[in-house]
Amino acid sequence: MESASITPPVSDFVQPFQIEGHGVRGRLVRLDRVASEIIDKHAYPEAVAHLLSEMMALAAILAATLKYEGVFTLQAKGNGAVRLMVADVTSAGNVRGYAQFDAQAVAAIPPGSANLMRLTGGGYLAFTVDQGEHAERYQGIVELEGSSLVDCIHHYFQQSEQLQAAFKLAVEHHADGWRAGAIMLQRLPAQGGGRGGGQGSGQGSGWTPDGSSPHDWHGRNENSFDAGTEEAEDAWRRAVVLMASAQDRELLGPETGINDLLYRLFHEDGVRVFTGHDLKAQCRCSRGRVENVLKSLAPEELGDLAIDGSLVVTCEFCNSEYRFALGDVTRRD
Repeated sequence: MESASITPPVSDFVQPFQIEGHGVRGRLVRLDRVASEIIDKHAYPEAVAHLLSEMMALAAILAATLKYEGVFTLQAKGNGAVRLMVADVTSAGNVRGYAQFDAQAVAAIPPGSANLMRLTGGGYLAFTVDQGEHAERYQGIVELEGSSLVDCIHHYFQQSEQLQAAFKLAVEHHADGWRAGAIMLQRLPAQGGGRGGGQGSGQGSGWTPDGSSPHDWHGRNENSFDAGTEEAEDAWRRAVVLMASAQDRELLGPETGINDLLYRLFHEDGVRVFTGHDLKAQCRCSRGRVENVLKSLAPEELGDLAIDGSLVVTCEFCNSEYRFALGDVTRRD
């Protein structure tokens, strides 16, 4: 193996890669400080924090496969103990997330059985790319079914995108917070195959991995591989089996480097890494944004929200609190 010229951080990073000569590309993501900072702002029960960690890792890895400038959002709307869970990732790598839940209903779920269906009671999972008012909005929806978020996303790719994808996900609650790690493989479609964008996708969107500044660990020509052959099918199955051999502790780090794990899994076939990007916990709320929203409301609505002449707004994502005097935000028509 040629020594890597790209050495990514051990966590809070997305690493794109491809398996040479296989028609398979992928992403590996790790969250550590990002997950801990977001979850520590709320008093989430263990099961809710675990599910939110999974959702943030999956949102980060899915966002990294899309070409977009804006915000990618993964949102679960449930009918049970967890009513709503949201994770979003900007094209700059800023991550945030939160959950709405019924504490008594969560506590009533026996330990060890708090899977997706027990927590949400069913519902739907929505994928949204918002690139601003001048770009078409991408949205896909799939039912919450199966025992995990990965099951739902698998179903979405198979039914809505007609693309083959595979995931492995791990989450850990450790002494200093939370870690999440995930790896995604995506089979490049044969020419003319796969929708690569789904219903409602806008220009430049679509589930197509991209990359730049590759570092080659085995030099094979990807263009010489025909993705529509039996050889391609065998290569895809092999890649999925190799991915499944990753242990949770390898996915989570920090002892195993990101590139070390990719080499361990795929070096026999050759693996090429591309320039990745950092992730950080960063909410988009601000006093100015909250003030503009309040000023857009009618005076009667503001009066109903005020307590003793003051308005207090708390961000659901980061728990920041903004206080305003009623007179400072009331419109004067």
